Amino acid sequence: MATPQPTAASASPMPEGVTDPDYKPLPGRLGNLSVVQLHTLEKFRKDLQDNGHFVPERMDDSSLLRFLRARKFDLEKAKAMLLANEQWRKDFGVEEILKNFDFKEKELVDKYYPQYYHKMDKDGRPIYIEQLGKLDIKALYAITTQERQLQRLVWEYEKFLNERLPACSKAVGHPVETSCTILDLHNVSLSNFYRVKDYVMSAASIGQDRYPECMGKFYIINAPWAFSTVWSFIKPWLDEVTVAKIDILGSGYKDKLLAQIPAENLPKELGGTCSCNGGCSLRDAGPWQEAYVGGVIVWVTVEVDM
Repeated sequence: MATPQPTAASASPMPEGVTDPDYKPLPGRLGNLSVVQLHTLEKFRKDLQDNGHFVPERMDDSSLLRFLRARKFDLEKAKAMLLANEQWRKDFGVEEILKNFDFKEKELVDKYYPQYYHKMDKDGRPIYIEQLGKLDIKALYAITTQERQLQRLVWEYEKFLNERLPACSKAVGHPVETSCTILDLHNVSLSNFYRVKDYVMSAASIGQDRYPECMGKFYIINAPWAFSTVWSFIKPWLDEVTVAKIDILGSGYKDKLLAQIPAENLPKELGGTCSCNGGCSLRDAGPWQEAYVGGVIVWVTVEVDM
């Protein structure tokens, strides 16, 4: 097997662990950095170390590059963003969430607002699905709160970075740094959206401000005719980089999704062929659930009593 090489113009070596000979990192990633970008990364790291802000377990070069790309390699803006993120982690209690958060109401919440990861797209990205059209706000907030929903979101983001992405990277042989998100708006009403808009806005803010550069593909499907009103409300809250990654589709979305996602990895109700036992939304199927059985790698899913 050929050894992957950095792009011809790259000033940085290919990241460790790459086994895919066809992998070509996008600009601004390890293996495809200009001299200026590499020097900015090195200065960023050194500045954090010299000032006592460096946290090795979550500030490796790939992570620092996420903040640099989010601020177009403006060192001072990237540093301000990262330090604000560190303060937010303390204020929000992220470490406490990682140690003790238990979303016991997950099965019940799934009935009224499905939010789940499910396998990978063709580029190795973990697929994240939300079905806003199934939202029953009254039933939802009878069993949980917005605060716990946001805590769950942060817990999932941390698992995404620390477990899902490494497992996907290992499975495909090259770094996977982003997700493929599907937001299903089938049967969404404007009244339902406005009742949950505070959560949606808070979730969007956490995503783009605290976990930058994690969005790869984003498909909004089954967008109703009135969605333009909703979109005009949401769009100003998002930065231009995020907006550029969003593909808004109506009911004729299946061909577009299947061009990016293998049919066997897409739930049947969204146009694929996957039909997990008990439903895909509670299975958490993906390479992060892999285990060896008789020398063969299989995906392990936890059975849930329905």
